[in-house]
Amino acid sequence: MLHKPHRRQMIAWFLSVLFALLPLASPVASFGQGAREDYRRAERFLAPGLRPLVFEGQVTPNWIEQSARFWYRNDKFETKEFILVDAAQNTRGPAFDHEKLAAALSRTTSKSYQARALPFDAIAFTEGSRAVEFEVERARWSCDLTAYQCKPSQSERPIQGTGRGGGGGRGGPGAPTPRLDVPSPDGKYTALVKDHNLYVRVVATGEEIQLSRDGEHFYDYATPLPSTILIVQQATENPTQPAAVFWSPDSKKLATYVLDQRGFPRLTMVQSAPPDDFRPRGFHYAYPLPVDGKLPTAKPVIFDLEQRKQIAVETKPLNVLYYGGPNFTWFADSQRFHYRETERGYKNVQFREVEAATGKTRAIIEERAETQISSSMTRLINNESEALWSSERDGWQHLYLYDVKSGRLKNQITKGEWVVRAIESVDEQNRQLYFSAGGREAGRDPYLRHLYRINLDGSGLDGSGLKLLTPEDADHTVSFSPDGKYFVDAYSRVDLPTVSVLRRAADGSVVRELEKTDVSKLLATGWKFPEPFKAKARDGKTDIYGLIWRPSNFDPAKKYPVIEQIYTGPQSSFVPKTFAAFRNQSQVIAELGFICVFIDGQGTWNRSQAFHDYSYHNLGDGGIDDHIAAMKQMAARYPYMDLTRVGIWGHSAGGYDSTHAILSHPEFYKVAVSSAGNHDHRMDKATWNEHWMGTPVGEHYVQQSNYTLAPNLKGKLLLAHGDLDENVPVAATIKLADALIKANKDFDLIIMPNRNHGFGNDPYFMRRRWDFFVKNLLGVNPPEGYQIGGEAGQRPASSN
Repeated sequence: MLHKPHRRQMIAWFLSVLFALLPLASPVASFGQGAREDYRRAERFLAPGLRPLVFEGQVTPNWIEQSARFWYRNDKFETKEFILVDAAQNTRGPAFDHEKLAAALSRTTSKSYQARALPFDAIAFTEGSRAVEFEVERARWSCDLTAYQCKPSQSERPIQGTGRGGGGGRGGPGAPTPRLDVPSPDGKYTALVKDHNLYVRVVATGEEIQLSRDGEHFYDYATPLPSTILIVQQATENPTQPAAVFWSPDSKKLATYVLDQRGFPRLTMVQSAPPDDFRPRGFHYAYPLPVDGKLPTAKPVIFDLEQRKQIAVETKPLNVLYYGGPNFTWFADSQRFHYRETERGYKNVQFREVEAATGKTRAIIEERAETQISSSMTRLINNESEALWSSERDGWQHLYLYDVKSGRLKNQITKGEWVVRAIESVDEQNRQLYFSAGGREAGRDPYLRHLYRINLDGSGLDGSGLKLLTPEDADHTVSFSPDGKYFVDAYSRVDLPTVSVLRRAADGSVVRELEKTDVSKLLATGWKFPEPFKAKARDGKTDIYGLIWRPSNFDPAKKYPVIEQIYTGPQSSFVPKTFAAFRNQSQVIAELGFICVFIDGQGTWNRSQAFHDYSYHNLGDGGIDDHIAAMKQMAARYPYMDLTRVGIWGHSAGGYDSTHAILSHPEFYKVAVSSAGNHDHRMDKATWNEHWMGTPVGEHYVQQSNYTLAPNLKGKLLLAHGDLDENVPVAATIKLADALIKANKDFDLIIMPNRNHGFGNDPYFMRRRWDFFVKNLLGVNPPEGYQIGGEAGQRPASSN
């Protein structure tokens, strides 16, 4: 038996050894990361928790008819207001008396409404702005703004826009059920589909005129390829849809197409847990894949109502590579219409014209490329005699001017080592173009958009005729007045809260400030701006850009695991550039005790053609080596970033990326969460995959498949998919699970019942994503039974 002094010495020695070993066993648990209080703080940074903390000064103007007047909606913390601005008169004020309108609506409906929270989000001025219309619970109302009396309205004039001017837009009552018929411009006819054929109904008499007679099952007139969302909603493989018809402006003709699915193989979707039945439901549907040699096609046709005849369009049927169908746009003279045709593989794009009386077609503009074509801007100007056309033919996306009648290139409009992002407005009288572009201003992030003006005749190619109209070092979102004399400019960066101003188009001068974001309440929580960073790609030469988020209780003396959010789709760039980054999920995850990053590597868009083409036949790489190089450079600068514990997550193409990263670089990525991933490009939609992977399907498809790399798994992998995913079939993840099982690999799998593609911000799945990183990167057990929307007293967050 030990004496008491010796016993105390032994206990002291044991405790000293235990405390010395604890940091080795759990290097971060003592920091308190991943605890229940961290979950609660993280939840506060979801959208519902942020709304009371931030007034966003982002103004989205709704221009009133052809005037220089517009309205917008402000959500000021817990108050909603509608603002009316007259740009020409430089006035700003309430769009109406909110107290009087709330009282009038309450009297009429026998319900109580408050001026600070009116039950609608959008309005339409009528009767020369003497009245305003809106929708409440799918009923349309009109209130005059003199006597303030409200009454039901029978108007079918659309109420457009959310009018959002600040805050987080509150959900409205829901849009009315869309019409299935399509009225003619003169209102005398309406077009509809019955029994696979196209009809028009005479509105005045109700008489129905059958235009086509050879329609049959899978050979349907004016019927888009249906999404599985419609199929499940209507519980039928042949759901009703609005007719796909395109009326001529004079209402005498209409263009449409015949959708031919005959003989096309189907995919099967199983709704395993329908809410109202114990028996699973199965649906068969058309979903074009890159491996399909023959696709559904849309054959363009024209119907002449005066002569009651069908006119065949002299062109080959158009391939349908995804849901929907082609779009046709009529010229103002009603004699012609135009459309874009893209070949499989996206190496050839044509802007085509159809002569309505004969069905003859011709290519006005044709674009070819050795790799792929992504440019898609087209705009007709000068009484539709000229066309603006975007192209990367000189290595950067720029604009060109074409003569429509001859198809002749008249001149290049913009030029330089920078990228045109959008056509904003055209001053035809002065022959000037307003456009957004990025990368021209030296020393600035090349993804930030600025507004410029240039002459249409190409005289500004040397820079002499190019004028910068938004000089602030920020990303600028602009909206022009119908007369082209004014524009609203909302500008921000991730570290610069949004400011919205009204400017003159003539010189970019500010007429007045409209709104300015208030983040004082957010800053009071300890929140910090995410940090933009620039690094070198794997080649040591190319600049790439990203963001770092830190927790609001950040301590630089601690070591933090690193979690990368990833999406490398070549169709755009994805790292946030505006102040909206404060709502990003990376901030939420950082609060759990991580450093979070998001990077645009080589292969994404909005840079040069060469930068973009890095992804061509190479979606599997996705610039991941660039991402790793950037994180190593950041860790050298910030030693609190622990690159021995790196996680990664992504959704959709990001789900493919996150899985591919942990399979192709197991030495770097230790934990991955992948949701709705398109894990093999052979079994995902033909549009997206053929654009970047090309046709025909070759060995590069096999090599870049996550199925092929399944034996490489060493870290922790969580897979998730919705069983009703309309965009990426759930089979894409099930087949990956099969490959992992065959390779004898351990992994986690969640199937989300009755979820479509966009379940990435589902509260349950978000919590499981948090738990997976906390357990496998922090080395602590997540708080048991935590429920988003339950503990913090917030409603569940469906999106962020």
